[in-house]
Amino acid sequence: MKAIINGNVVLENGIIWDGIIVLEGNKIVSAGKKNEVSVPDGAEIIDAKGAYVGPGFVDIHVHGGNGYQTYENPVEAADFFLQHGTTSLFATPSYGMNCESFLQAFVVTKEAMKTVKNLKGLYCEGPYTNPNYGAAADLNPWRHPICEKEFKALVDAGGKDVKVWAIAPEREGLFPFLEYARKVNPDVIFALGHSEATPMQVRALGKYKPTIMTHAMCATGRQAVFAGTRGYGPDEYCFREPDMYAEVISDSCGIHVHSEMQQLLLHTKGVHRVILITDSTNSDEPSPENFAHIDDLNFDHNGGLSGSKLTMDIACRNIMSHTNCGIAQAFLMASTNPAKAMGMGDEIGSIETGKIADLVFVDDRFRVKQVMLDGEICNF
Repeated sequence: MKAIINGNVVLENGIIWDGIIVLEGNKIVSAGKKNEVSVPDGAEIIDAKGAYVGPGFVDIHVHGGNGYQTYENPVEAADFFLQHGTTSLFATPSYGMNCESFLQAFVVTKEAMKTVKNLKGLYCEGPYTNPNYGAAADLNPWRHPICEKEFKALVDAGGKDVKVWAIAPEREGLFPFLEYARKVNPDVIFALGHSEATPMQVRALGKYKPTIMTHAMCATGRQAVFAGTRGYGPDEYCFREPDMYAEVISDSCGIHVHSEMQQLLLHTKGVHRVILITDSTNSDEPSPENFAHIDDLNFDHNGGLSGSKLTMDIACRNIMSHTNCGIAQAFLMASTNPAKAMGMGDEIGSIETGKIADLVFVDDRFRVKQVMLDGEICNF
């Protein structure tokens, strides 16, 4: 058994100052106030030294970082993000990859999942999104009609390890893909992204309606309506749909999503329906001159945004700066909400009896001090 002492324990509904967490094996046995939780005799003592102890970060949308792709170099990428507190990571192939590359990514990721504890599955950003939106859109290889032979090969290869398919509802011929994806994996999640679909087009998907908005307010469009009237599109659908989660990329300067828009997102969706993501990528393209001073962004060959260089600890710090939310709310968006959105809320994402002991120790600026994965302190 282990006992974490001298920590400020971040729960889903608040913070316990100077709390105690007791673990047995890789599970949380109890968590509470110092005068209410007993440290078992002989337990290994872990001194948090005044740090905030919260649930490990769950990054559901991450392409790569530090030179490693999550779907090509998953072992190295997972270790890099683990050092920044990400105890659950979902490798993210994207629409810029051709079919062969998708299939290879599935093979590599599935093999790595056998040994890499914080690699939990795949989040596919495409391929059936709107090719007019997103980084390097001019190079999108998926402009051709949706082909049954192709999508069956993808779905079969991904199997139940593909947890999310991001789609654009306006794509013609989408329904057979959605139906087959759900047949192969009844628990698969659809995300709404890289789209200009109207709310009516999204609702028309019926039982296949997306439950996650892929990086809200990024790479979306609005169809033209009457002169002088603002168009309505995927983001507006997400704002109005109470059960839908909205991903947000919170970079330091609010380039992906302006500070005012991040505040609007929290006001509209509520802190329990926003998911922090890094959308971290690797890019060798230079920054445009007017963004050269910003060190957490990536750009494509056209000078457009191409994901970020974020890690989840920095994303938490940024959203606190942009929205004035607190540490407990940041943990909700970085850990609890994404775990629930992925159907894993009974296992991870919060500090509760019976859940896996994936924990991160941070100071008040979200600088990572220690990481615990599956009940063991990580040595980096």
